[in-house]
Amino acid sequence: QVQLVDSGGGLVRTGASLRLSCVVSGRTFNVGSMGWFRQPPGKEREFVASIGWSGSRTYYSGSVKGRFTISRDSAKNSVYLQMNSLKPEDTAVYYCTADDRPPQAMEIMTPEFWGQGTQVTVSS
Repeated sequence: QVQLVDSGGGLVRTGASLRLSCVVSGRTFNVGSMGWFRQPPGKEREFVASIGWSGSRTYYSGSVKGRFTISRDSAKNSVYLQMNSLKPEDTAVYYCTADDRPPQAMEIMTPEFWGQGTQVTVSS
């Protein structure tokens, strides 16, 4: 099993920045990629970004590309999501995810492992 603990959410104003963090532990030798999903209020979960376990490949949804950056720190077994120029439509519960498939698979398939979620609220 893989355990994910995500954190870093909060309440911010439009245009602000936030950095989400996720620490991964457990049977990480099978992990091929990590990522972030979000679930806005009253809507379905959606893909945000993913990164290969080595950190060499990244993928983003069109709605966050250019504003969000996903990164990995292998020494800390962590993945981050730097969110800049936040908008009210970014308001959601954000989930850290991990899977044994490559990062591009997260755009179309549901990851196997999920964190508990962290709330991000952007006020106008």
